This record gives sequence, structure tokens and C-alpha cells, in this order.
Amino acid sequence: MKDSRYIRAIGEGLAEELNRDENVLVLGEDVVEGGPFSVTKGLADRFGTKRIRNTPISESAFMGLALGAAIAGLRPVVEVMFMDFLTVCMDPLVNHAAKMRYMFGGQYSVPLVVLTAAGAGGGAGPHHSQSLEAWFAHIPGLKVVMPSTPYDAKGLLKAAIRDDDPVIYAYHKGLLRQAGQMPEEDFTVPIGVADVKREGTDITIVATGLAVHQALSASAELAEAGISAEVVDPRTISPLDTTTIVASVKKTGRLVVAHEAVKCFGIGAEVAAVVAEEALDYLDAPIKRIGLPSTPIPFSPTLEAALLPTADDIGRAAREACGVAVEQ
Repeated sequence: MKDSRYIRAIGEGLAEELNRDENVLVLGEDVVEGGPFSVTKGLADRFGTKRIRNTPISESAFMGLALGAAIAGLRPVVEVMFMDFLTVCMDPLVNHAAKMRYMFGGQYSVPLVVLTAAGAGGGAGPHHSQSLEAWFAHIPGLKVVMPSTPYDAKGLLKAAIRDDDPVIYAYHKGLLRQAGQMPEEDFTVPIGVADVKREGTDITIVATGLAVHQALSASAELAEAGISAEVVDPRTISPLDTTTIVASVKKTGRLVVAHEAVKCFGIGAEVAAVVAEEALDYLDAPIKRIGLPSTPIPFSPTLEAALLPTADDIGRAAREACGVAVEQ
């Protein structure tokens, strides 16, 4: 095993797949220079600007380009600087890439990866801070992954590049410096398989992205209060590993779902609905959901901090679900 940071794990995953398969290429704005967060830094020096290609500032155009390249047999990784900008290229991504295999009876595959930064926390304002994973999870034909650790970041990226269907790979900007361990040898993390980040017996906390670390922090404090929390990281938003989630809730009897995206109509609602359908009789308390209120994310760091979910929010919800008194 070796120590690595989240940002380095993404870069290593890209480099290894570029080296493994000559059909892999990287497209996007300023990817030759490293992109907005240096995820692709150094790749052009190693693999050349034919395979690491800067594009004009036109997300719809280069997403269409990547779609055509994928159909023709290449495996493009498209970096879209911020997840917010996926709204600019919804037509080629949602109406074509997601449906191409179905529309042509399996004659075409679309091995396309969209690498994009999600999440708030840096005072970037409402146009650069959204978490839109639920939008894309709602579209048949698209896979959506959200790694929370360096190990998952590298393993899921390599799996996404090797997948024959389009994959939205959303990484949280607040995790780029996150440290962790990973194997020295080649490995992948299977798409569609959740990971139990912490075992517990009293309550299940299902969390995504940055909220996974908030849930782990909350679970440590809950342990001091005698509450054993199990933290489940879906890792893949779509397809969702409902088997692992339901099994955990059947064991603990309680559920909190936490994500940074807007609470209404989010992934948390889907998780809650699945548990209500498949494990309602096992619940000893109402399901709790943590997420953003339905409001744009403020530019002001003070207002943004007041709005974003925290470990304290998760811990408070868990205490309420467990019937422990909570200070208001």
C-alpha cells in the first residue's frame, strides 16, 4: 500500500489508463495545462497534445465531439470544469450519449467518461458550486459515480474508463487534498457496489461525497455517546447498490441519509424510498434526511457556511432517530 492524495489518485488513474489503452484520450478546457484543479497536470508532457487536447470554451461542442469519438471506437475522458457547466451540454449527453446503445439495438457502445468537479465550500457562488448528481442518475443509460477517498477516486475512474457506457464521474472539490492509502498494483473499484466505511449496530448513515467524511466524524462523536453508527458510502449513485443499504438498515433499524445536494428530490429521497419499500417493518424510527435547502448557494463565505450541511447536522439527526435528547 502507498499513501496518496485524492487529486493525485485521479491523475494516476488517468495516466495508467492512457498508458494501458491507446484509444483513451482526454479532452477539455485547459487540460494541457492541468485544468482548473491540476487534475490533468503533466499528462500532455507524457502523452502529447494529440491525446491530451485543449478545446474551445464550448461544452456542448466538445461533448458532441467526444460522443462521436466514443462511437467511433475511442475512449474519451471529457473534463468539464464544474458540474454546473454540464447544463450547457445536456443535449449530446442526455439525449444522445445516454440513449445511443438503446436506440441502435446495441450496435453502438458509448465508452465516454465525463470528469467534473461538484460541490461548494470555496465561496465560488451559485454558478460553480452545485451538486447535480441526482439529475443524471434520473437518466436511463447514464452511470454516475461519486468517490469519497483516494482509493475510490482512482479505482472508480479506471473502472469508468473501461466501461462501455457513459459515466458521469463527479469529484468534490473539497476532497482534492484528502489523504488515504491505495495498492501499488493495478486495481479497479466496481461500479454499482457500495462500501461500508464504518461498521455499526444502532443506526445507518448513508452519505455521499464530502458528506461521507462528515458522517465518519459524526459517528466518532456518536460513539462517545454510546451510539454505534454504521456509515455506508454508495460510491456509485447510479446504479445504486440498494442491497447493501437495505441490509444495513435491517441490521440497525434506523437511517439517516446525508448529501450536499439540495434535499428535495435528491439521492437521499431515493434511498429513503427504497428503504421504505423494502425494509419498512425493520425501522424503529422515522428516516432523517440531511441536505441543502432549496436555494442557490451564496457567494458570501459566511452565508455559504451557514447553508452547507455539517457533521453536527448529521450527528443531531442520528441522535434524534435514536431517541437521544438533542440541545437546540
